[in-house]
Amino acid sequence: MRRIINILIFLMFTVGMCAQKKDITKAKDYIISGKDFDKAEDLMTKLLKDSTNKDNKKIWLTLLDAQKAQYEAGNEKLYLKQKYDTAALFNVAKRMFDTAEGLDSVEMKPNKRGRVEIEYRKKNALYLNIYRRNLYNGGTYFISKQKYNDAYSFFDTYIECGIQPLFADFKYNENDTLMSTAAYWAVYCGYKMKDKKATLHHTYLALKDKQHYHLMLQYLAETYKLEKDSDRYLQILEEGFRKYPKFPFFFPRLIEYYSQHKQWDKAMGACDLALKADSTDHIFLLMKSSVLLNTEKYTECINICNDLLKADSTMNEAYLNAGLGYFNQAVELSKNTQNSLKYRNRILTFYRKALPYLEKYRALEPNSQTRWGVPLYTIYLNLNMGKEFDEIDHLLKK
Repeated sequence: MRRIINILIFLMFTVGMCAQKKDITKAKDYIISGKDFDKAEDLMTKLLKDSTNKDNKKIWLTLLDAQKAQYEAGNEKLYLKQKYDTAALFNVAKRMFDTAEGLDSVEMKPNKRGRVEIEYRKKNALYLNIYRRNLYNGGTYFISKQKYNDAYSFFDTYIECGIQPLFADFKYNENDTLMSTAAYWAVYCGYKMKDKKATLHHTYLALKDKQHYHLMLQYLAETYKLEKDSDRYLQILEEGFRKYPKFPFFFPRLIEYYSQHKQWDKAMGACDLALKADSTDHIFLLMKSSVLLNTEKYTECINICNDLLKADSTMNEAYLNAGLGYFNQAVELSKNTQNSLKYRNRILTFYRKALPYLEKYRALEPNSQTRWGVPLYTIYLNLNMGKEFDEIDHLLKK
């Protein structure tokens, strides 16, 4: 019985070998004919899907030849200004690199005698080095088409050439000035895909790209926030603000973080540093007014808001902060019932001063009812504004 099984296995192996040789011969005929290069590639790709063929160098070589033929035919059409699929040309370029690296990994395996014989590395490396820049160009091409997953794979392959034994002689990590920029674009693609792993994979190298360093910090901050890594999120925000105080991303988020954690001293310190960088910046001033409001420094808050509104009457948040600056003072005086009668006139004065600011804010931000609803309700009630009170009472009850 065992003998029969062995015979069957031998026959199956022989049939498989014959089919394999037939496909390789057919693929080579396609390549020699100068057409149907894609059919040759398909035949070899199918063979490599069978794990028993993975170490067959003839298949890898034929596959690479088919891809080279496709690439060179496409290049020729572009040179002659004939119509050709640009994306297809970039894709076959990338497949050449994948195939050559696959072949090289096969060659690095010891043979039956335990020896490693590298035969094709130098030839393939010299050939592909000429076209490696098209991996970078392919990445930028697919970014322009918003195909970030495809773009990432191109930049990733471009960068990985730096550690592939196939390209060791070129020392890309030392000599290629585009490596850090390629890494930045890889991070960018990961960020656009909201793929945390892809975003962080080439971070170390991407941070060497000084031209995009501020954007790198932004992508890292948002990625750490998605990961709920608050320590790293804060660390990146602080570094970004320290190095780029005028860049619009870092400062407002840093103030938001400090505010959420009631770290008002740090928030005020950040505002003061921002205003040292630009004392006239409206966003910096508005943020400082918010910190002053939360630290009960109402007069300073209102003064800043009034100055802002003189310069720009469309700053909605300045109306809110000034209005709440007056409103909060009235509420504070009202808390002590014994003194509330004594300070009744002052309380009503604060409500009257708060009213125009908060009504203006409501007109500008009608959908922000959670911010202006209760303050206006309280003001209308205390100022005996019956019509206005009834309207907002009905609105809040809804």
